[in-house]
Amino acid sequence: MLRILVTDAVALGGLPFDDVEVVDRPGMPREEILDVVGGFDGLITRSRTQVDEALLAAAAPRLRVVGRGGVGVDNIDLDAASRFGVLVVNAPEANNVSAAELAIGLLLAAARGIGRSDALVRRGTWDRTYLGHELDGAALGIVGLGRIGSLVAKRAQGLGMHAFAYDPYLNRRRADELGVELVDDLHAMLAQVRFLTVHTPLTDETRGLIDATALAALPRGAVVVNAARGGIVDETALSTALANGHLFAAGLDVFVGEPPAPDHPLLQRDDVVVTAHLGANTVEAQARVGSEILERTVHTLRGDVSRGVVNAPALAPEVGAKLGTHLELGEALGTLVAQLAHGRVRELAIEFAGTFPIDPDPIAVAVAKGFLEPVLSDPPTYVNALALAKDRDVRVSRTVAARPRGYTTHVLVTAIGDSGAVSVGGTVLGDHPRIVELEGFPIEIRPEGTMLVCTNYDRPGAVGRVGTILGDAGVNISGMQLSRVGDDGLAMFALTLDQVPGDDVLEVLRGMSDVIHSLRVVRFA
Repeated sequence: MLRILVTDAVALGGLPFDDVEVVDRPGMPREEILDVVGGFDGLITRSRTQVDEALLAAAAPRLRVVGRGGVGVDNIDLDAASRFGVLVVNAPEANNVSAAELAIGLLLAAARGIGRSDALVRRGTWDRTYLGHELDGAALGIVGLGRIGSLVAKRAQGLGMHAFAYDPYLNRRRADELGVELVDDLHAMLAQVRFLTVHTPLTDETRGLIDATALAALPRGAVVVNAARGGIVDETALSTALANGHLFAAGLDVFVGEPPAPDHPLLQRDDVVVTAHLGANTVEAQARVGSEILERTVHTLRGDVSRGVVNAPALAPEVGAKLGTHLELGEALGTLVAQLAHGRVRELAIEFAGTFPIDPDPIAVAVAKGFLEPVLSDPPTYVNALALAKDRDVRVSRTVAARPRGYTTHVLVTAIGDSGAVSVGGTVLGDHPRIVELEGFPIEIRPEGTMLVCTNYDRPGAVGRVGTILGDAGVNISGMQLSRVGDDGLAMFALTLDQVPGDDVLEVLRGMSDVIHSLRVVRFA
């Protein structure tokens, strides 16, 4: 009989499995967990229980699956779990309806001043002069048309709204099915919507996405809602836009720092309605989380890794043993090309050259996984990477080069999209992945940390001027690689940095138009 230990409060509901024993001990102290976890095949947690290397070691060798109720897995050491051969599953879909409904609720509350009027009435003021706005017939902009954004679109349409969406990674066919107009340029969408809601993960790409410039692109009197992640909407810029009257109101379920300080500027405004990160907090959602995570944990213990597995290798052991470093290379190339590409990517064209230990096809899966990781809230795996790429209308093609490219093995990845093509190439040298080609420029650099990629005009002192500006800003350069000058008179250099330069520093660098042609910041995990 399979034994599963539950250490956090999870509404498991009825038990549909006759051959499974569930020991439900929410709130169990860590010391007690360490004492008993070795006697269980599965462990189910929420965010309280820290599943770290010590716990996994205490659970070995019997523990095979950890189920995390909900979306996040921040309390689980995924690398350690993989080393111990423990699969981690979650239940990311269970909260979707609740999160979407809260976003709609915030839209309505902000548009009609519900929070303001509620506070006034409770203080004894019966103010009937306030004029709100209807949603019927209004244009709604949705940033991120994933699972939750799609549900928001359907509900907004039921209220008579016209839905627009900005999502560079979305399948246009999917937008058409939802009756949503997909817009390729964020600011172009903002200019034509009266209401805005965001539903993206918080990544380096989306942090501060709705900044002062984006808010200024909205028409005067717009309403902004963030029920996704704190930091996607710049809180300072939002407060300013409300104070100067450019925005009518805002609705927030999330903040950068939670809980926000009592003197937070947005909490002082009666045109802002706030909730305490309640997107997943409904009776129905919690019931779905419990039943779903129990079901997924049991199915995974029985060998089905097709749903919700966060760290599943989905590769035969011999594949990982023989292609391990090449898989790391593939993920790095995918991550790199995702950050260098402009606009919506339609195809990842992968070329293999040289002699690989075995069939290199799994490297294409690694490329797709790396490409999707910066843009998805739920980390892709080797199980679902190709399916997720297909869902987003990204074709993954493979070819074998007719002749070698100067290395024993070489992988070239070209992202082809609306704005042209971007290529990156790499190889494995001394058991380490190396980037050896960036947009046609030969260059050798390790894919790690933060990288500043610059194309520059072939003039003396270009690299030195960039280095001086970074040094004056306290940004340390830990590595540097230069390329040869191309036929167009452009060269490339890549700097490995110890930290991400601030926006003000990047603005200064981009202003060096006499020497800098283009400049991009790339981050590797």
